[in-house]
Amino acid sequence: MNTLLTIDERNAVLLSMAKLVEEERESILKANKIDLDNYSGEDLAMEDRLKVDNSKIEGMVHSLKHLASQDDPVGVERFSFTHENGMQVYNKTASFGTVMIIYESRPDVTVEAAGIAFKSGNKILLKGGKESLNSNLRIVELWHRALEENNVSPNWVEYLQFDRKQTQEFLASPNQQVDLVVPRGGERLIKFVKDNSSAQVIVSGRGNNFVFVEKNADTDIALDVILNGKTGKISACNAIDKVLIDSALPNKEEFLKQLQKALSDNNVEIIADKSLENVEGSRPVKSEDEWYEEFLDYKALIGEVDSVSEAIAKINKYSGGHSASIISRDDKAAKKFMETVDNAAVYHNASTRFTDGGQLGLGGELAISTDKLHQRGPIGLQHLVTNKWYIHGNGQTR
Repeated sequence: MNTLLTIDERNAVLLSMAKLVEEERESILKANKIDLDNYSGEDLAMEDRLKVDNSKIEGMVHSLKHLASQDDPVGVERFSFTHENGMQVYNKTASFGTVMIIYESRPDVTVEAAGIAFKSGNKILLKGGKESLNSNLRIVELWHRALEENNVSPNWVEYLQFDRKQTQEFLASPNQQVDLVVPRGGERLIKFVKDNSSAQVIVSGRGNNFVFVEKNADTDIALDVILNGKTGKISACNAIDKVLIDSALPNKEEFLKQLQKALSDNNVEIIADKSLENVEGSRPVKSEDEWYEEFLDYKALIGEVDSVSEAIAKINKYSGGHSASIISRDDKAAKKFMETVDNAAVYHNASTRFTDGGQLGLGGELAISTDKLHQRGPIGLQHLVTNKWYIHGNGQTR
């Protein structure tokens, strides 16, 4: 295991990296253009994640500077007591050691997720997708410059240029220490990593998020939340795919017309469950599989339920365990929904697009976990640590 860098060393590297990303903006954009030109364009969501523009560069720089300003997450005392025999007992946060991040098409992960893992005192192994290779290699060159500028070994950030078979072999039997693996991508990637990794895996799971328009909903809020969740960013794991409408919604037919028009105006394909098959321009659900599917596309499936309990049951059956929102003026119904829906983030009268480390006050995220251990939802700087017991005695035996 690497000797832990001091907090001053880690912060200095992050600030150097922020400066280099800003200075080398054009070379990053140029490398990314090669990746974009090489990409087939067959997957809209992947292309969206692959593209780096000035706004994404600014996000990278902001993220690095913000990380450098945050407190050290390592060595934080969580618990202490004096044993009856006089020993002093402490529990403190500790770095994992080496974190491997496997990801698809997102060059910003090479900056932001790596930055969070580095600030948390970890060595970083990066394995990006072939579609973003030029962008990733350019950014890793900048990491190595930032490390060397501060007299820190470039080995703290390593890029693994492996094909699928090499990746599979490395996961199963790594030739160096790997303490934690974080897959960032679709279900196929996550399954591949879980099936092959000999190290602990944090699952950054699928979205397939739901909005439930309860009978006491403000339908203007419902329309805004659904449109924002569906069309704001189709490649995001916090996007909306499913809309459940309470059969007792007083103005249901009028709301459905407004929703149909708003979605159609934004080129969203509407899939209607059997009770709503009269929605204009919609097509029926092909099979139950579509209820489970994360679309990452301009598609929305609309269904009808007769109660809050039925909505909860449907979400708990089909969703990815990520995010769900209830639109309602009834606080009691909202409380029941929020306490019973088994998702990492639950919303009342707000968009699921806020399930994001930056938006939820963490300053950024390594991933959004749909696992329940060791952290659920956005994994920020303070969560990317394990813990360690420190016991001080003067000869005590048991």
